Amino acid sequence: MKKIILLIVCLGLAFTVYQAIGSAKEKKDDLPEGVLGLTKEEWKQRLTPLEYKVIWEEGTERAFTGDLLNNKEKGVYVTVGCKQPVFHSDQKYDSKTGWPSFWQPISKDAIEEKADYKLGIKRIEVVSSECGEHLGHVFEDGPPPTGLRYCINSAALDFIPQEEFDKQQNK
Repeated sequence: MKKIILLIVCLGLAFTVYQAIGSAKEKKDDLPEGVLGLTKEEWKQRLTPLEYKVIWEEGTERAFTGDLLNNKEKGVYVTVGCKQPVFHSDQKYDSKTGWPSFWQPISKDAIEEKADYKLGIKRIEVVSSECGEHLGHVFEDGPPPTGLRYCINSAALDFIPQEEFDKQQNK
């Protein structure tokens, strides 16, 4: 009986430590202030509630509900807030997880990866490099050539067809 009580206490303590690590992490809710010169309220007016929750509060849309999940057009995926190019359709694939998945970003400089302990386990969070928008997570169960799966929320992205993107780049 004493061993069971000790085990329960140890598990509770371990869970508390994991929670402390996660809450000690910088809060994303503080990031929108001043990004692109916009206040939190201006961001809330500019974005849908789901977009705001995903990119600034590290939310996750429900699986299989994202507008871009089944998009097969050729083009570039940009962040919904800062419009930074982060993924290309050539790197998108169907991971059958319910979220748009990519095997690599459009460039190494487009994203940053950060440790995320919010669920009590270490995951790797993916954020945009320019504005720090939460995009999703990266996992090591993707296809060749990288073996990576960038599991990204549709609500964090906008899609620009290739022809339109090329015109924008030539301006």
